[in-house]
Amino acid sequence: MAEAFRLTVAEFEGSVAIAAQAADRPDEVYLALRGSGQALYVGLGDDMFLVASEPYGVVEETMRYVRVDGETASPSGSRGQVFVLDGRQAGTLEGIRRMAYDGSDLPLADSEVVTAQVTTRDIDRGDAPHFLLKEITEAPQSFRKTLRGKLVDTSAGLRAEVGERALPAAVAQRLGDGSITKVRVIGQGTAAVAGRSMADVLDRLCGDTLDVDAITATELSGFHLRLDMSDTLIVAVSQSGTTTDTNRTVDLVRGRGAAVLAIVNRRNSDLTDKADGVMYTSDGRDVEMSVASTKAFYAQVAAGVLLACAISEAAGKGSAAHRHELLGSLRELPEAMGEVVANRPAIADAAHRFAPAKRYWAIVGNGPNTVAAAEIRIKLSELCYKSIACDVTEDKKHIDLSSEPLILVCAAGLVGGTADDVAKEVAIYKAHKATPIVVATEADERFAAASAVLTVPTVHPALAFVLSAMTGHLFGYEAALAIDASARPLREAREVIEDALAHHADGSAVLAEVRRGITAPTDRFLDGLRAGRYDGHLEASTAVRVVSLLRDLGAESPLEAYQRATGRIATPSDLVDDLTAALTRAVEELTRPIDAIKHQAKTVTVGISRNDEGVLDRALVQEALAAGAGRDRLSYRTLKVLADLDPAVEAVVGYTRYAIDGDPSVRGAAGATIAIVDRGGLSRDVPSRVETNSQLLGTKRRVANEKEVLVARGRSDGRTVIFVPEVKAGQCTGITLLHVRFHDRLPVATMRGVLQGYDRRYDRLVDWVTETEGTFRDDLLADLSVADLLILPISDTADRWRQR
Repeated sequence: MAEAFRLTVAEFEGSVAIAAQAADRPDEVYLALRGSGQALYVGLGDDMFLVASEPYGVVEETMRYVRVDGETASPSGSRGQVFVLDGRQAGTLEGIRRMAYDGSDLPLADSEVVTAQVTTRDIDRGDAPHFLLKEITEAPQSFRKTLRGKLVDTSAGLRAEVGERALPAAVAQRLGDGSITKVRVIGQGTAAVAGRSMADVLDRLCGDTLDVDAITATELSGFHLRLDMSDTLIVAVSQSGTTTDTNRTVDLVRGRGAAVLAIVNRRNSDLTDKADGVMYTSDGRDVEMSVASTKAFYAQVAAGVLLACAISEAAGKGSAAHRHELLGSLRELPEAMGEVVANRPAIADAAHRFAPAKRYWAIVGNGPNTVAAAEIRIKLSELCYKSIACDVTEDKKHIDLSSEPLILVCAAGLVGGTADDVAKEVAIYKAHKATPIVVATEADERFAAASAVLTVPTVHPALAFVLSAMTGHLFGYEAALAIDASARPLREAREVIEDALAHHADGSAVLAEVRRGITAPTDRFLDGLRAGRYDGHLEASTAVRVVSLLRDLGAESPLEAYQRATGRIATPSDLVDDLTAALTRAVEELTRPIDAIKHQAKTVTVGISRNDEGVLDRALVQEALAAGAGRDRLSYRTLKVLADLDPAVEAVVGYTRYAIDGDPSVRGAAGATIAIVDRGGLSRDVPSRVETNSQLLGTKRRVANEKEVLVARGRSDGRTVIFVPEVKAGQCTGITLLHVRFHDRLPVATMRGVLQGYDRRYDRLVDWVTETEGTFRDDLLADLSVADLLILPISDTADRWRQR
């Protein structure tokens, strides 16, 4: 069974986490993980294994767990792991069999057992009715933790000292000398929105002297990759550090030479390993239990402002006075956030008055408040199950006012003419029968046309959006509570039916009991229906069905009324069953569980792959594909190396394709064999050893075993060739041999890029030379043969520098 499971999961593509159990093997559970999109943890409890997607899921039962590793290559080169848990040895390492995806055993060592750094205390919601509310109220504290020790008073004013761990000296130097001219802040969802705030701050600090932009990770990897991104700094924002789309994009930009900094909450996460520098939000272990994440957003904003100030200073852009002003306001922001939390009763009143009755919602903002609007849209849609429009304030009147929506207007921090203009926009909304609710700075009396005004304290205009976002988070929480509360009469009606069924076996007795007990909740539901409180969230067909059945139930002869309405012979059980089903459907449409959401994206997506963007257009790659190499057999690493080698190749003059059968790692008679599949160009006239000996030997065996591109020169004929491995399911199944003619010489910059892309030969060459010579002369790269630089041993090539 274990082998069948392994073979099956190995056929799946992408990032996967799979658990399975067979009916005839009840004591065994099978787990598989590959890629970074998901996670699996196996808790070691007393006589039990506990499997969860987060350490939080195991700590209630045990503090000890083993992490399933879906990315690290095994000794055989296979990525992905399969676990077989034996319940007869539950809670012990002996009860776990671990295998690589290729079937090789990976014994577990005691050192791989991790003791959780979070406890049940970390995931206790305390007195709060929901984790979401607890986390919103904890946001000011999390914000302060992020700032702790990083705001330093100097004679020139406040400075952001984030430390070399967050902004390494090498990255700071590249910013200072102008090597980095572009900054892109990436993320997905809430992290991407927080990234927008950092990009906005950095752009304001630097003016037009640094090219700064915020973009989702998927947009960057899908449409904006360049072969050379050494002039770019990527700031990747992620709460968990395991977001597949973000992490895959980081891999791609690093492969193109970009520097990467990360803003992340979780220590030892995948993203921290990929980044050159890491800035932790809060204290790097701030647990967030609600699916609708909130306090992470605020901590990411704080970290983003700190990092923006540090980057602008390192780049020599902007003024110390501007940074001092911004950092001073940043330090005072947690207190203002606490005042917003204290204003929850007023926010709740607006939410309960307006949210349940409105079917269409929209969020608007301008300037920095566009960030707040985007963040609120995410949380309100998650909490309230609404598809919500998000627009620039002044643009809303041109879009969908005909829907007469509830519009939450983010206007905190606005002053002067801009605030006056937004007040006019609010009046326009109201004139078109919309319901505008405005978040405004206290004492601002411009918004008299609003249906409600929710005030926040006065802070720096560049940071006031944080208070708009917090007000929106609380509004979303209270709106979800209000929608959920509207289901209470329906839940009580259903409880009457359940109680009657529990106490009576006879259908007629059940019907009579339900008729007596359901009157009060029915009256409350009908009152709410007449008042329009269900207009926003109960489907018309559901409301009609519930009302019809309640009317039949309340008729003088319920069964006859039900029979007339349905056209079929009725029994008491039929009427009660139909009413129960109708009530259940209505309850489901109105239920808002707050800490969980109906369709959580992480449970149904595996993230992007983005394997080959920006390399397929290179001539050398096209030649390999034209020779017959299967695109699905060429890894991104192989494509990238070919793309990096492309500038060195003057022409491809022939090719030979080989098929490999067997395991290249096995030597001797039982080893793999090789056969010629196809030839082209001058290769047709070149004799091959393979024609007389099918054993996989020599250089070809090395390429097949290492699965790496190799540039070589024929020993007998001196022809230059490139070996391209073709790999499927972790094993080399073929080699495409390209006969190439290299350029004689290349410019220094081009040659350096070629050498760096091929087995990091440039770095290795510099290390060899500087070990004895102290310095390395780049200009000599243009004087040496391209083929020699790529093929000769590094030690021999280094001698050319020593001889100059």
